[in-house]
Amino acid sequence: MPYIDGFVLAVPNARREAFTTHATTFDTILLEFGATRVMECWGDDVPDGKLTDFRRAVQATADESVVFSWIEWPDKATRDAGMAKFMKDPRLEGASDMPFDGQRMIFGGFVPVVSLPG
Repeated sequence: MPYIDGFVLAVPNARREAFTTHATTFDTILLEFGATRVMECWGDDVPDGKLTDFRRAVQATADESVVFSWIEWPDKATRDAGMAKFMKDPRLEGASDMPFDGQRMIFGGFVPVVSLPG
């Protein structure tokens, strides 16, 4: 069964190009380690909610956009092994210079319950 890692983060609008470069670099490594697909999506229609919303979840400021990302893996075992390799990869040393505040990123692992088309 597929396994999904999901992420929501706030990225300064002025750092969009730097984010895209950063994401492409590290997403390519995830694909090397078994991910089947990686999506990085720049917020386009992210409304303010009455109780909560994406912007509040990551404390996005007026000059930041919300990014919604996910990594698709063939299964959780592949994800666990791939992420272990990823975290030890020497190319990850450049990750400390992220074009966003990683402390405001939210993330988690998910098991799909509906997947269409089937």
